[in-house]
Amino acid sequence: MASTKKIEIFPARFGFFPYVFLIYTILPGVYIAHERMLKLVAGYILLGIFLFSYRQLYFLIRKKGFSLWLAIQISVIFILSLFYNFNILFMGFFPAHFIGYYANKQAFFKALSLFAVTLIVPFIYHWETLSFRSLLYFIPFLIIMLVSPFGIRSMERRMELEQQLDEANKQIKELVKREERVRIARDLHDTLGHTLSLLTLKSQLIGKLAVKSPELVRGEAKQMEEISRSALRQVRELVSDMRSITIPEELAESKAILEAARIDCHIDALSVEYEQISPLTQNIVSLCLKEAVTNVVKHSNASSCHVKLKREAGKLKLKVTDDGKGFPAEGQAFGNGLKGMKERLEIIEGNLQLSTNSGTTLFIEIPIVVKD
Repeated sequence: MASTKKIEIFPARFGFFPYVFLIYTILPGVYIAHERMLKLVAGYILLGIFLFSYRQLYFLIRKKGFSLWLAIQISVIFILSLFYNFNILFMGFFPAHFIGYYANKQAFFKALSLFAVTLIVPFIYHWETLSFRSLLYFIPFLIIMLVSPFGIRSMERRMELEQQLDEANKQIKELVKREERVRIARDLHDTLGHTLSLLTLKSQLIGKLAVKSPELVRGEAKQMEEISRSALRQVRELVSDMRSITIPEELAESKAILEAARIDCHIDALSVEYEQISPLTQNIVSLCLKEAVTNVVKHSNASSCHVKLKREAGKLKLKVTDDGKGFPAEGQAFGNGLKGMKERLEIIEGNLQLSTNSGTTLFIEIPIVVKD
């Protein structure tokens, strides 16, 4: 069975408000009822057109046809107040409300000018029949009708700005989510990339030693177990985000990884006072060191690696040097891992330099601010 579409008298988003205004059409109906014959019929036809235009305007706000129906509504008020009863001019509060919906300044003032003429002409036409007391009664309401579109327009602009602000906040939330995905991907690469690469190297070594040296195989398998447990711990820390990595922890981890990969490791970092380095800086330096060691294990074919960390003149300097094959071309050096390092270092205004000559040297320099 085909679903029947519900007919709306007024848009649901305006709630009960449009129905309340209909009360003000009762009095014009009473004034028209005093007329006779054709004038009576014509009056009620005009009132019906007015009510229909009132409904259409709510559905066509800021859409095509809005100005046409607003002009029709103003014309009906003009005719009824001019040729039926001057008090019908109070129906001008209806178009005054809709004029305020014009976003375009030029269109707003055109509609307001037409509306002002509609109010002033009947006022002049009935001037001789109006007493001083009537003038004191009508003039304040005429002024309110002419001023109220400005208030409605201001309110609409405020609501529009609030809507734009909500949309901007939604876009900001989406950008934050996207940045968080990039951060998680970068952290996964930095924390697990080197571990998985090392496990791959170990598994290949075990395959070669399985027949010749069973004792070595058992030793390598034990190291693989330790590395996998370390990887599991890193994943838990990454997911829970409970703590950051300190430089001493990462130095010890890097030494263990290099030695497990049968690369001689020499670390010089005894003179550094880690208490004076912020947790953020320590975390970023640790992740950069992790990535550098990962590259040595995966790409260098090096037999030794030197890690030197020192602090001087308000700067922290990290230097990682290996005696491997180096990079074949400068343009190929910055893969995803090194790009991630550069992005992280930008947060703390750090610099990264990479050179290849009889091996590879990675140099990082970070400004350190000390609070007195």
